[in-house]
Amino acid sequence: MRQIYSEIIQFRGTHYDFGYMQGKKLKDSLIIQNREKQWQVRKPRFTVEVEEVKQAITRFAPGIWDELLGLQDALEWPIERVLMEFGGYRLDYVRSGCSILTGDHYLIRNYDYHPKTYEGRYTFFQPTDQGYAIIGPSQRITGRMDGMNEKGLSMGYNFMNRKNPGDGFICCMIGRLVLESCANVEEAVEMLKEIPHRHSFTYVVYDKSSTTKIVETTPRGVKVRQANACTNHFELMQDENRHHLVDSKRRLQILQANQEAISGAQEAFRLLNNTDKGVFSDLYGSWAGTIHTSAYLPREMKAWFALGGDVEPYEFDWHRWLSGEDITIERITGEIDTTIPFVHMDAGADWSRK
Repeated sequence: MRQIYSEIIQFRGTHYDFGYMQGKKLKDSLIIQNREKQWQVRKPRFTVEVEEVKQAITRFAPGIWDELLGLQDALEWPIERVLMEFGGYRLDYVRSGCSILTGDHYLIRNYDYHPKTYEGRYTFFQPTDQGYAIIGPSQRITGRMDGMNEKGLSMGYNFMNRKNPGDGFICCMIGRLVLESCANVEEAVEMLKEIPHRHSFTYVVYDKSSTTKIVETTPRGVKVRQANACTNHFELMQDENRHHLVDSKRRLQILQANQEAISGAQEAFRLLNNTDKGVFSDLYGSWAGTIHTSAYLPREMKAWFALGGDVEPYEFDWHRWLSGEDITIERITGEIDTTIPFVHMDAGADWSRK
């Protein structure tokens, strides 16, 4: 077991200033040093077209483009490099796990992925120019892997496959676009139908009305269904599924079998976070180990977050933070059963070695 952490990032202000602040913190950081080495092994298969990316982003959330400009100025990079690292458009994505369960005023989510991709940043951002305030962990700095906005809309996504990618956004930027711009499930579903998708993912969206929609997306189409549990396979677009679905179906069966007996968010959290329940995963070397468990409670406007398994989550009062009360801790800590380096903590978190 090793101790890991996520840094708490709090900011109230414009998107540009938020980007600039993040860029100053990132400059000369391990995240940047490790990403430079990662790119040397996994070279991009395309050229970034600046105007194409700008038009794609500003169509849905123009403030995020200003955030990218703030990052550019702070890091003193060409805009092409900023977009390659943080633009979330036409990038590649490697397989991952993840499980999501919703119920009576809660969304619980296990984030299962590879430590060398995990940035360790838990963000609170309240824009003063445009867009909704968002709480949640970041991915590729500007993206959100799960989260909740000031309206109580909550979101998480699950990987499905990388077959036949299209020209579009990757999952974490799609998560950010939805939380930045949508007030409820209905608006989120409509945006997910309009957004161009790079890969195939399912997005679970949930709001204060306790409505859950599971949106199956591919570069070729979008389907919407209603359910309360989701893992890593499509139910409607089954011809888009991967061939190996045994573990995904096993986790889904556990979630469904326990759903009726769960009395509330605390029991749901324990089902996903406890290592002996069958949902939490230790497959870190296979890009599918559980790094964090998130919970969003829109009615109470609270968020829970835990790194590793078998732990009580940190609780954040989102309503109080939106009212101006800062979080007093600087880091969230936890333990993970792996020796694989984390990109924000360890030198050598690249792809040249295991």
